Amino acid sequence: MIGAFLDSLRQARLRKSKDPAQADGRRGEDLAHRSLQRKGFAIVARNYRLPSGDGQADVIAWDGDTLVFVEVKSRESADYGPPDRAIGPEKLNHTVRVARAYARKTDTPWDRIRFDVISVLLINPPAIRTLPQHPYVPPTLF
Repeated sequence: MIGAFLDSLRQARLRKSKDPAQADGRRGEDLAHRSLQRKGFAIVARNYRLPSGDGQADVIAWDGDTLVFVEVKSRESADYGPPDRAIGPEKLNHTVRVARAYARKTDTPWDRIRFDVISVLLINPPAIRTLPQHPYVPPTLF
């Protein structure tokens, strides 16, 4: 519960300093992070960027012996479809690039890598949906 309280304080500060879309994105990431922790994932990184700045993973976590790269998408409503529909081929390619670099850095075999998406609707209460093994990642990227 302390984590949720700290998240709410951070959100209040972000709403004052960032544009609403950035604050909503951070709120969605905070909610996704807490959801993964409750499910027993071991979070190893948030907003991990390649040194080149050419790619970023919202969350990297261990689910047992599988290293999971999680893309978090948030929206205030489902009027334009679920948030995960906003993930395009360019974002997928960046995420795979980050995963390859991180896997090399940590000596993690590629067959122990998974790509998940967490879709967050920022309604009251927020609706959080995890999509294991993102359906839009083409098999050729693995």
